[in-house]
Amino acid sequence: MMLSMDLGSDSYNIVIERGALAQAAQYFQLNRKVLIVTDSGVPAEYAEKIASQCQTPFIETFPQGEEHKNMQIYQTLLKRMVQEGFSRSDCVVAVGGGVCGDMAGFAAASYMRGIDFYNVPTTLLSQVDSSIGGKVAIDFEGYKNIVGAFHQPKGVLIDPDVLQTLPPRQVANGMAEAIKMAATCDADLFAFLEEKDPMQEIESVIAGALKIKKNVVEQDPKEKGLRRVLNFGHSVGHAIESVAGFSALYHGECVALGMLVMAAPKPRARLKKVLDKVGLPTEYTYDSARVIEAMKMDKKVSEGSLTVVTVPKIGAFDFEQIPLNELEHKMKEVL
Repeated sequence: MMLSMDLGSDSYNIVIERGALAQAAQYFQLNRKVLIVTDSGVPAEYAEKIASQCQTPFIETFPQGEEHKNMQIYQTLLKRMVQEGFSRSDCVVAVGGGVCGDMAGFAAASYMRGIDFYNVPTTLLSQVDSSIGGKVAIDFEGYKNIVGAFHQPKGVLIDPDVLQTLPPRQVANGMAEAIKMAATCDADLFAFLEEKDPMQEIESVIAGALKIKKNVVEQDPKEKGLRRVLNFGHSVGHAIESVAGFSALYHGECVALGMLVMAAPKPRARLKKVLDKVGLPTEYTYDSARVIEAMKMDKKVSEGSLTVVTVPKIGAFDFEQIPLNELEHKMKEVL
């Protein structure tokens, strides 16, 4: 299956195909210098399979974990490109999860003011969400994605076969983003997730989630309005993630908690059942004062209030401004 992101001169194709990893050269322009960025948690053969199809490949592997999405690793990628004499006509390929995509994408966005970037997501979380849309960033001073840019990939290759190596918790982590998109934008997809075993229908889940995100990004590529719907669960989720420590809770687990806070009672009940079904948390003990303090760094905070996405019913959403003290009360009540 192939989807096309229609963004004018920044348009690109998204390939969803089993075994596609071995066919990367059919979809990417790899007859040049290619920096392949991966991490220690990704099976080495994935990056090597891409490298075998490149004219002049260089593989850069950094330690696994959100805590390594930092300035030091970012500088390491830039240094490698300088050392190997990369020009503006060369490219970067991310092979891994969202951390790899963010690191590689931000390095590509800033090297020589921007070079080509391709994404090969290998986790369910990155396949259904961060692999498309062009948001690339690193964490800084304990705040998630606070330094970044918009830099659309030139192509995205999604091979569902790579998911076979993922542990169940990582699969659930990714399912959170598919649930998020269905809850806000597609009641039929949400019902599908309620009724079916998502892992038995994983290609349909990936395609369904990406179609929603593609439609939103095409209308609002730089998050000026509609694209904020993709932040459902993220304002609370990012704050919990920052306070808990990036290695204690996975991103999708934090988003799951955040979604429950932002949903009305009836959709919250349906959300809770689906989250339980796929193995995501629905309650959490935390320091509310620290979470609210972290939330103050959110880009959507203004005069003590935060603009959030709420779900009044499954398949629909609203944008609301909620005072931080009211949000703190709501979090205590729900979580």
